[in-house]
Amino acid sequence: MRYEDLIAQSTSDPEGFWLKAAQAITWDQMPRQACDFSTPPIAKWFPDGVMNTCYNALDRHVAAGRGTQTALIYDSPVTHTKARYSFAAMRDEVAKIAGGLRDLGVTKGDRVLIYMPMVPQAVFAMLACARLGAVHSVVFGGFAAKEIAVRLDDTAAKVVLTATGGIEPGRIVPYIPLMEEALAIARHQPQALVCLSRPEIEADIPAFYHDWARFAAATPAPCEPVASTDPLYILYTSGTTGAPKGIVRENGGHAVAMAWTMQHLYDVGPGQVFWAASDIGWVVGHSYIVYAPLPAQRGDNGAL
Repeated sequence: MRYEDLIAQSTSDPEGFWLKAAQAITWDQMPRQACDFSTPPIAKWFPDGVMNTCYNALDRHVAAGRGTQTALIYDSPVTHTKARYSFAAMRDEVAKIAGGLRDLGVTKGDRVLIYMPMVPQAVFAMLACARLGAVHSVVFGGFAAKEIAVRLDDTAAKVVLTATGGIEPGRIVPYIPLMEEALAIARHQPQALVCLSRPEIEADIPAFYHDWARFAAATPAPCEPVASTDPLYILYTSGTTGAPKGIVRENGGHAVAMAWTMQHLYDVGPGQVFWAASDIGWVVGHSYIVYAPLPAQRGDNGAL
């Protein structure tokens, strides 16, 4: 169908158009209403729907028999590390990290701050939060302590997930000193911090940090059904023109929009590889590395 025809459908019958688009993802409770705009300017997408974003990204592909197919490709030009993760392997890793978060007291609606480099564990952490119905907020790796503290205070995060550092062309950015300075500045203090030790970066990790390896070996947690309108993540603006603004994205509308754009804007089909030149700390990388390619279309084997 031509893009112009899709635009015409969406404007002539927006309710029917988006209810049809919602069929691309898996719902625990299929919505009967596309958008509640009774309290403008706030729009509530699929307000009567119930689903889980992590289930749509991983579990449903495994359930459909595509568990051995590739879900994520990791190719680091700075550490010269390459890895592929199948849907089943990724589901298992994410479920254990979700279990680790659960063991630290994280439940539906709690906030988790993710201050990590571009490694697979950062993607796993995002999906693990979604699995529990917790709200994650990714902080761009390498941001200074003040920026971390502002986001820590605003989210009132229960848990912080971090790493020993990030590796950039020509330099290493140690994260632990930045985190320690941020904790000294912030008014809000998280209940727990977890650190991923990277072999390329040695660091003195304070004793109160939980070790990632033990944390990520917890009993797997199942997907928690959430309302479509429950928040999935908070992502902050850069703050160059004032205080950073936290943008909240909800589960259902976000998942449907991501699945729709992958098909109709990018024409990415089953088994094809999608690559985004962005960081998960920015909205393009956040959505189009993690949340758009994996859910894909119903029955597809989305690949990243």
